[in-house]
Amino acid sequence: MTYTAAWFIPLIAIIAALTAGGVIIILSGYDAVLAVAALIDGALGSPYSLGETFLRSCPLILTGLAVSVAFRCGLWNIGAEGQFLMGALVAAGTAPFFVAWPNYMATPALLLSGFAAGALWGGIAGYLKIERHVQEVISTIMLNFVAIQLVGYAVHGPLMEASGQFPQTDPLAESIRLSRWLPPTRLHTGFILAVCCTGLIWLVLFRTVFGYRIRAVGLNSEAARSAGIDTRASMVQTMCLSGGLAGLAGAVELSGVTHRLFEQFGGGYGYTAIAVALLARLHPGAVIPAALLFGALGAGASGMQRVSGVSSGLVYIIQALILLFVVMAAAYERRWRKAV
Repeated sequence: MTYTAAWFIPLIAIIAALTAGGVIIILSGYDAVLAVAALIDGALGSPYSLGETFLRSCPLILTGLAVSVAFRCGLWNIGAEGQFLMGALVAAGTAPFFVAWPNYMATPALLLSGFAAGALWGGIAGYLKIERHVQEVISTIMLNFVAIQLVGYAVHGPLMEASGQFPQTDPLAESIRLSRWLPPTRLHTGFILAVCCTGLIWLVLFRTVFGYRIRAVGLNSEAARSAGIDTRASMVQTMCLSGGLAGLAGAVELSGVTHRLFEQFGGGYGYTAIAVALLARLHPGAVIPAALLFGALGAGASGMQRVSGVSSGLVYIIQALILLFVVMAAAYERRWRKAV
């Protein structure tokens, strides 16, 4: 299978998933054409809808990059959700210290604190893997639950709003919020940051020695070790970078959208990121269109339910089917290559 032909796999998976979704709609007794039209209109039908699609895709770009980087190194980072939460938690906790700073310093400092928190959380899993031989799949999943509980403790305790009425933090000061750049939509400058991070990760992976080491370890860690690459250090560094990107996504979501930290903050972005990364075939450049697709599905779901009566939960079925078809196609591709 040629390189160009291989890129048809995600497209085929998307078409197959949408077709299966349409069949489900018909079998449920609804008008599939009306439902699809409402979904598209809810995602792309107006400037506000388009802004919502880009807004929802922003954290998916960053978390999708996080998962892609780890997978490139042969590490299954299932903990982007926890790293996302820790980035938001530390950003919310450090926000009061940046209030007096100028905006051009305060907002970057807030985002960097989120990146650092996510990097530390990812680094823990990396350390456990190389020192204690703990599989990163297990450690990252467990750390997700630890992060969830830490957020719950914080919003019920030390970070709870001053009035003490609700389990949430006080709103961020205006000086540390990401500015909106497409009124009247909620789209903020974090989307530009996410796109810039995509370009930066592409450069790191394909134009630096560090990126070469990541890819070499991912392809064959034994061969990389024989070639003199410190695979242990590469794994920890990769997990730190991966966690940092997910933590940055949490800080961006806090600063650009919610302006508060509360329970159930994550919204599943860290888990959806796995599907985004696999659909993008772990390539940074393809993460953006993959994230936009999932962002469009999320943005159009409520409009589809309102207009056609089809439950917005169908969107999650379509997302799951896309992931299923991508995995099936990848398995077929591997078998085809072995046969050749």
